[in-house]
Amino acid sequence: MTPAPIRVASVGRGQLAVRESRARRERTVTVPDLVLLSLLAERPMHGYQANLELERREVRDWAGISRPQVYYSLEKLVRWRLLRSVETGEPAAGPDRHVFETTESGRRALAEALERASWTTGRERPAFITWLALSWQARPRVVMRQVKRRQRFVAGELARERQVLREIFAEVGHPYHEAVWAVSLAIAQFETELRWLRKLARELPRRGAAKRPAYSATTR
Repeated sequence: MTPAPIRVASVGRGQLAVRESRARRERTVTVPDLVLLSLLAERPMHGYQANLELERREVRDWAGISRPQVYYSLEKLVRWRLLRSVETGEPAAGPDRHVFETTESGRRALAEALERASWTTGRERPAFITWLALSWQARPRVVMRQVKRRQRFVAGELARERQVLREIFAEVGHPYHEAVWAVSLAIAQFETELRWLRKLARELPRRGAAKRPAYSATTR
């Protein structure tokens, strides 16, 4: 008769572990959450105003956050007490009635999230690199056309980022600011890619197959 209580206790611990794991996943602070916590640590804002400010700063160039995500994150972060609703003398912006600010718990959560190693160890998989790896199967004239198309796109983005940097300088007033550094990095990356694309365009006519291809051995 003794195994029954042991089995019940074991199942109980398993269920508890599942619940704890689910709770941790549900309490994960996402990138949209962090963007809002940072923005509202500067000053309290309505949700509508926060959206406008994110658009003005072109935050979506470096963080995936949509308008619906802003309102979802606001609701969630208030529920977690990382944001709170405050009273201000400002009129409501758009349809919003509540003004939010980051709490001390929210600031701690933001600071702790910024300690994650994953911020510094990730590697992107740009669509153009994927295309380039597969391009040997494309028609020759299409390959050059796509490279030229990429050149035009990168040149346009480079011009846009340079204009953004000028606007940031006008607002910040000095070069030692995170927005200046972030946009400067984007500019340097676009400049590097543009030089590389010009080199690629020159070398495309010389493209050839591998001289000593090697394949993984298969066993049965």
